[in-house]
Amino acid sequence: MIEEQGRVVAREPGAIWVETVRAGTCSSCQARQGCGHSVINRQAAGQRARLRVVTDLSFRDGDPVVIGVPEKAVLYGALWVYALPLALLFGGALLGDALSLTLAGRAVDGAALFGVGGLLLGFLITRLHGRRVAGAGRYQPRVLSRPGGADDAETTIRVRPAR
Repeated sequence: MIEEQGRVVAREPGAIWVETVRAGTCSSCQARQGCGHSVINRQAAGQRARLRVVTDLSFRDGDPVVIGVPEKAVLYGALWVYALPLALLFGGALLGDALSLTLAGRAVDGAALFGVGGLLLGFLITRLHGRRVAGAGRYQPRVLSRPGGADDAETTIRVRPAR
């Protein structure tokens, strides 16, 4: 579970809005000198993000909360967003390269044409899949606990992956 601490900034029936501050983790990494991610992380450190978290628990504005997203959700999301379009890009390019295409009597670079077509198809499939699972709970953040609360033990929710 990837966890993040935040504060409740708004409430609505059945959900809360949590604001988190993006913290830089590069200072503890040994590879920070040769990593391009550290430059991006320094630029984005301290930025705030607001997330809608579905919960039946009651909160007040300003309450601290720990939210989390399962690692598998992040992994599957990355595969859908990055791997599928790239796989279709390369698959389309290989298919286009294998075909001899002519348009108006002139040879056409089928690898480029089919590669771009595969990439666009990958983006379309990813978008349709994203709309289909947008409301699914497995890709949504969850309330894990209320740090420092008197009733912390009663409101802690630990979600473990199904085996």
